[in-house]
Amino acid sequence: MRRGVPVRGVTRSGLAPLRSARKRQRRPVLITGGAGFVGTNLAQRLLSSGKSVLIFDNLSRPGVEKNVRWLCERYGERVQVALADVRDPYALREAVQHVEQVFHLAAQVAVTTSLADPRDDFEVNLRGTLHLLEALRALKQRPPLVYTSTNKVYGELQDIVLRQNTTRFVPIDQPIRRHGIGEERPLQFHSPYGCSKGAADQYVLDYARIYGLPAIVFRMSCIYGPHQFGTEDQGWVAHFLIRALDHKPLTLFGNGMQVRDILFVGDLVEALLLAQENIDALSGQAFNIGGGASNTVSLLELIDLIGALHGEKPAVRWAEWRPGDQKYYVSDTRKFEKATGWSPQVSLQEGVQTLYRWLRRAPAVPDPQLVAEGRVR
Repeated sequence: MRRGVPVRGVTRSGLAPLRSARKRQRRPVLITGGAGFVGTNLAQRLLSSGKSVLIFDNLSRPGVEKNVRWLCERYGERVQVALADVRDPYALREAVQHVEQVFHLAAQVAVTTSLADPRDDFEVNLRGTLHLLEALRALKQRPPLVYTSTNKVYGELQDIVLRQNTTRFVPIDQPIRRHGIGEERPLQFHSPYGCSKGAADQYVLDYARIYGLPAIVFRMSCIYGPHQFGTEDQGWVAHFLIRALDHKPLTLFGNGMQVRDILFVGDLVEALLLAQENIDALSGQAFNIGGGASNTVSLLELIDLIGALHGEKPAVRWAEWRPGDQKYYVSDTRKFEKATGWSPQVSLQEGVQTLYRWLRRAPAVPDPQLVAEGRVR
C-alpha cells in the first residue's frame, strides 16, 4: 500500500471523510478498486448524477492516483477516498457502514501475475472478496452488491472447434459464431487467476442464495476506454495503442488470431447501473458482459485498425502461447439484454478511436514497462 499520496480527501487509515458525508445525510456509493479505469468511469457517471462516491483503493497500480486527483478536482467533497486494501477486513467493515450501493471492482487482474505469485492472487481476489461479503452480511440493512468477475472462469475452451482465416480464429459451431459463449457454459477454472476469481464469483452467488444478500455477478470480457493504462498482461487494447504512440514494439503471444469481444467502458458503466436498478429481480445470477458478437476483433485486426488511426502499425515481436489463453472468447449477452434492455451502443471503431484520442491528450501516461514492473493490482 502506498503511503502519503497527496490526494485531497485521502486518509492513511481510511474513512474520516465519511463523517462529513453523514452530516449531509447523503449515503455514498462504495467502489472498491475505484481508482482504476473502470472505477473512475463509474465514479464519474455517479458523481455527475449528483451522488457521492467512496473510493476504496490502495493505489498500487502506477498512474491511478491521477484518476483520483482528477475526480477530486472535478467533483470536490462528494468524492471520498479510503486509502486501504481489501485484504484488511477491518477497513472493509468500516467502509460498508452507511453506503447506498457497492461495486466490487478491486482485484489482482493478470493471469501472468497469478502464475508468479498465486498466494497474493488468492489473498486479493478470494479472501478480499470474502472479507467484503462478511462485512456486508454483518449489516442489518445490506446494500446491494455488483461483483465483476471474468470470462476466465470458463477456462481455455479447448473443446470449441476453430478454423482460421487470414486474420482470426472462427468457431465451426454456428450458434457460438452467431451469439458467443453463454452462462450455461460449465465453469472450468484455469490458472490461479481463474481459480481465485471463479471461487469469488461462486461465493458472491452463494451469499445471495444462502444469506439473502442482494448481489449479482458480471463475468466480463475485455473492457477498454479512457483512464486505462494498459499492459501486455491486462488492458491490452490500451496497451497496443500506448505502444504505437510511444513508437515501441508489441509482443504477441501465439499467432495473433485470438478473438475477443471488446466493450467500451461507457457501455459497461450503463450495464453496472442497470444491474443495481434491477437488483431485486437479478440477485443471485451471473451474466456474461462484453461487446458481444457485433464487437469482435482479433489481435492482428486491432493492429491494422491502429495503423489506420495512427498512420503506422506498431512493430511486432512474437512469443509462445501463454497458459490458459483462450483462442476465442465472445460473450453471449442476451440474458442481460433480455432482463434489462441493455445493449452496447459504442462500436469497436468508435471506441478505439475515442481511447486513442484520450491517450494522445492524457498527461504523463505511465511508461508501459514501468507499469508492468509495478505488478498490477
